[in-house]
Amino acid sequence: MRRGIWLSLILASAQASSPADRCRVDAFAALPAAIATVTSAKVVDSSCRIHATTKPTRESLITFEVWLPTAWNGKVVVTGNGGYSNALNYRDMSLAVSLGFAAVGGDTGHQTPTPDDLLWGVGSVERITDWGSRSIHAITAAARPIIETFAGKAPRRSYYYGCSTGGHQGYAEIQRYPEDFDGVIAGAPAANRVRLNAAFLWQFLANHRREGDGALIIPASKLPAITKAVVSACDANDGVTDGVVDDPRSCTWSPLTMACPAGTDNATCLTPPQMEALTRMYAGARNPRTGEQIYPGWPKSSEALTASPEGMPASGWQQYWGTTEPARSAFWRLWVFGDPKWSSWSFDFDRDLARADETVGRLIDHVNPDISAFKARGGKAIVYHGWQDPVVNPIDTIAYFEKVKARQGSQAQIDAFFRLFLVPGMGHCSGGTGTTSFGNQNAPSPIVDAEHDLLSALDAWVEKGAAPDRIIASRVLNGTTVRTRPLCPYPSKAVYSGSGSTDSAASFVCRPSK
Repeated sequence: MRRGIWLSLILASAQASSPADRCRVDAFAALPAAIATVTSAKVVDSSCRIHATTKPTRESLITFEVWLPTAWNGKVVVTGNGGYSNALNYRDMSLAVSLGFAAVGGDTGHQTPTPDDLLWGVGSVERITDWGSRSIHAITAAARPIIETFAGKAPRRSYYYGCSTGGHQGYAEIQRYPEDFDGVIAGAPAANRVRLNAAFLWQFLANHRREGDGALIIPASKLPAITKAVVSACDANDGVTDGVVDDPRSCTWSPLTMACPAGTDNATCLTPPQMEALTRMYAGARNPRTGEQIYPGWPKSSEALTASPEGMPASGWQQYWGTTEPARSAFWRLWVFGDPKWSSWSFDFDRDLARADETVGRLIDHVNPDISAFKARGGKAIVYHGWQDPVVNPIDTIAYFEKVKARQGSQAQIDAFFRLFLVPGMGHCSGGTGTTSFGNQNAPSPIVDAEHDLLSALDAWVEKGAAPDRIIASRVLNGTTVRTRPLCPYPSKAVYSGSGSTDSAASFVCRPSK
């Protein structure tokens, strides 16, 4: 069916007397199956919630939802996913709808009940590509005519919002589909995926005995003590003692300071093998032949986010170094080698990494610093990353930023459309000991405006040209804001002015790093 014909049917449908009349499966019957198939539609909490499928290739099947609020602001927010999961992020979709946006979320192209086993990608380049690169583009293209059918007009602005794999998907959009969005929010972007998984493997090998029972060298129970020692040594490096290491790169703490007395071992000290293992993990994965850094070691103070006044549960390296085998072993066993007997101990960080780049990396990695097409279409990007993230390394995110800046030629050129905000005291996407609520994933800002909230800041940048020179983040405990602090666009940092409360953002200014 020609676009003109079904568009006229769309406009006729939009003349129905109420949103409830338009929120029915048969109201979308004129949509060509090649675009999308609507499987259900119903009104929930003053919004029309539409379930649909789209098939960008013959082998693909992507299910997605579109939520359209009755009081729609004319803009749409497409939301991302986490890990290898096919779960929609309903919290992010609810946030967008509460602010008047239409919201879209999809399942990345697989419907398995056990997504982490990665069996859904075996033998299927298309399903891996949908998960790793294409699904957001596909559901964005399919959602627009659905929105137009319901509302009688297309969205006038399109934004993307995601963290972790969601940040990975945001980078895919900026690099591979630059025309899709006016603005992108990408948190903790796991876009250097092959090397991130190689780094998890490195952590496992560094912290397990190769001989004998293959047991852990540093148990997870010691990580909080390590973090406590690091924070104690490096907290004041930024001029303010607040329980947060502002920039771990300035921290020179050594594992030797935690050495156990000869012949002893307890919860607050490190044995010689443990000090050696910790040093290797801080150093990060390297190519044994060339010495090239494959992926940076995680920053000091990211070991365990447990040194917190509210006694938050452990969130640290132990989540991803693996126990009996490395985290993401299925990635290597099934996707890269296709060998059910693959052993992590046989991995060659030179030869095998090259194989992974060729077989899978070309499908899922998003590390191209040439994003000039996104800039040329007027796109704006806000990237954020917690300095204490134990999952995706902020140092790798900084490295990508620097490559983009080098392509652009100057700080002013990159500042015009791409800004990175590093968050002291924050773990993976949210949570931690710092000011970690600013409209980021799972951490809505207590104040929703362009100065305090990411989505509002992006909207103001796109609509009004008001670039975010800072974002005020809050520390919220039991519903009460106990501290605010500005987040500054990298390479600037928040610096205490010398007067006023250190719990108030007004006492800090953004200054370039020395």
